[in-house]
Amino acid sequence: MQSLIQSTCCSIDSTMLLSTDGLDVIVFAVGFDAITGALLDIDIRGRGGQTLAARWAAGPRTYLGISVAGFPNIFMITGPGSPGVLSNMVVSIEQHVDWISDCLAELQVRGCDRIEASAEAESAWVRHVNQLADATLYPRAPTSWYVGANIAGKPRVFMPYVGGCGRYRREVGEVAESGYAGFALGTVPAEAARLAPVGSGGNSR
Repeated sequence: MQSLIQSTCCSIDSTMLLSTDGLDVIVFAVGFDAITGALLDIDIRGRGGQTLAARWAAGPRTYLGISVAGFPNIFMITGPGSPGVLSNMVVSIEQHVDWISDCLAELQVRGCDRIEASAEAESAWVRHVNQLADATLYPRAPTSWYVGANIAGKPRVFMPYVGGCGRYRREVGEVAESGYAGFALGTVPAEAARLAPVGSGGNSR
């Protein structure tokens, strides 16, 4: 197959592609900023006004693929550190929506209006996700969009959870059943917004 990058495209109409090399087929593959792109397109700010983009400057870090330390009350659907793109997305989205809905209901029962992942729980989850990934060949694909290679300047970090949906469901279910271990729940006055931001750091091993 000849690459269009090395060919001169003369014209395209409703029936064909004409080029100096006689090509007559074009495949549109424009790429996309997977897993983190949609989140980073939003100006999400946490404690101390820290942006999510700054927090993830060296790569995304999450707890359960759902929450981020330093960002109270943030919930992500199929975020980095969850099975997401390696699963049936609709099923994974539904599972996250159910988990988050149950969490919000529990917060209401407790009279809480704030939930935040701890930095320790986040770091432990990042290590867990990395350990699972290191047992596979996924992180060894340097040009894969799984590591952000299709986006110039994006940190090369393997982002999905590869332990399988069943295991993931059990693990996040156990967090909920334990009273949301790894999260701080409570009610915090507005002054808390002036707390120093959590330091940034990549999905380091």
